[in-house]
Amino acid sequence: MKMEIGIDTFVETTPDVRTGNTITHAERLRQVVEEIALADKVGLDIFGVGEHHRKEFGDSASAIVLAAAASVTKNIRLTSSVTVLSAADPVRVFQEFATLDGISNGRAEIIVGRGSMVDAFPLFGFDLNDYETLFEEKLELLLKIRDSEKVTWRGGHRPAFKDLGIYPRPVQEQLPVWIGSGGNPESAIRAGALGLPLVLAIIGGSPLRFAPIVQLYKKAAAHAGHDASKLRVAVHSLGFVAENMQLVVDRYFPPTQASFNLFGKERHWGDYTRSRFDAERTLEGSLYVGDPETVAEKIIYMRKKLGFTRFILHMPVGTMPHDEVMKAIELLGTEVAPRVREEIARWEAEEEEAGVR
Repeated sequence: MKMEIGIDTFVETTPDVRTGNTITHAERLRQVVEEIALADKVGLDIFGVGEHHRKEFGDSASAIVLAAAASVTKNIRLTSSVTVLSAADPVRVFQEFATLDGISNGRAEIIVGRGSMVDAFPLFGFDLNDYETLFEEKLELLLKIRDSEKVTWRGGHRPAFKDLGIYPRPVQEQLPVWIGSGGNPESAIRAGALGLPLVLAIIGGSPLRFAPIVQLYKKAAAHAGHDASKLRVAVHSLGFVAENMQLVVDRYFPPTQASFNLFGKERHWGDYTRSRFDAERTLEGSLYVGDPETVAEKIIYMRKKLGFTRFILHMPVGTMPHDEVMKAIELLGTEVAPRVREEIARWEAEEEEAGVR
């Protein structure tokens, strides 16, 4: 499978640690559309926009942001990252992304998850005690809508309907639906059993600890009768690319530290220290930061260890100047991605020749 490389963002609008100023949601949204356009121009494969419902983020309506970008891009695939399906109406989710698929001429995808932040639940009137059952039921309905133009439905969390058509239909024969997971074994097993592609959010510690999760996923898929060799695994991780490591440290660490400490207080995390940052940017850590050669080397290393076929770099974390983010996107597309694709293709060809694959 082709090695895909892309970016996602949460449209973060936290205060700039350098100036103390806070960008407006409107300005940051316009910046993100420019970032997606550049990512397309430099040959990246995928761009994702998350979903949050609080003042520190501007991504509460990801499909609209992506639709704005669809009109100024040609090739890049456009996805949610993630859609909090537990607190959404699967009918509307499908309609929004089928509409995006039409505008983009077949480039839309959906990554669904339960949400690591739970701000959507009280906002839309859902009970956190139903966290698991909401997701399971709504995923089932979303997949029914994806696979059939007319659907009959009865469940425990949404009004029933009978033999109703759901429109518009997408350009793609089957709108791609991925499962997003932070490493929960049950989520990986569910994705495998359903034959759905899996996105692993690896934002701390050693990514190598996710290898057993990937194996669980593939085992569940094979047990359910799916061809595990055709299933796709993506990794979403944090990082940044600059001309040299010193620029990365100077530019990326301060806003990342501020953002982690802000949201970490809510989750009772410890302080995000420079020593933690330095440990995470080693070869076996979870941060992909550095010059293009360093970032490419790490993606290649983890690709060989975990077997993912799509890598999504989340950037920025916190608020960073738009020109610095644009430069990082340019470097990822023009220098990192070609190195990774060339090396992975060479490595896979050698394995195939040796009869390993």
